[in-house]
Amino acid sequence: MAALPLATAEACDANSHMITSGELRALQPVFRVYGGRRLFAGPVVTVKVFEDNVLVRGILEEKGQGRVLVVDGGGSLRRALLGGNIAMLAQNNGWAGIVINGCVRDVDEINGCDIGVRALGSHPVKSDKRGMGEKHVPVTVAGARICDGEWLYADADGILVSRTELSV
Repeated sequence: MAALPLATAEACDANSHMITSGELRALQPVFRVYGGRRLFAGPVVTVKVFEDNVLVRGILEEKGQGRVLVVDGGGSLRRALLGGNIAMLAQNNGWAGIVINGCVRDVDEINGCDIGVRALGSHPVKSDKRGMGEKHVPVTVAGARICDGEWLYADADGILVSRTELSV
């Protein structure tokens, strides 16, 4: 199920009608790049949490099958929602990438993993462990509404979300 990496700029040029209609959305350029994979793409799985990563870990314990986890962490810059251990778990379970509207920690460990990660920044404080949040719900991240099952494409130019898989 893993998607082929796609140049986001070329995808925008070739699909301007989809941008106009809202079928293809570009996320605002607010993310920092982490992880060993600079390009990644795949079907989206969403989770909405706030300073608590229990649901994030739970989803990444599943087989990824080339999917991308989009975490709406409420934009919190006070705690990390992903660290090196969970990034390694995601890599080993076959996830293509993780996009976090929040922070990461253990940056050197994450950068050593064969997975793409985008986050607002890094923060050394770990998350809470209450298990609060919602899985598989529409989220709004970096100015775009993102739903389970949509497709995400990330490269050096940015992040795109499409209602359907884009062809190269």
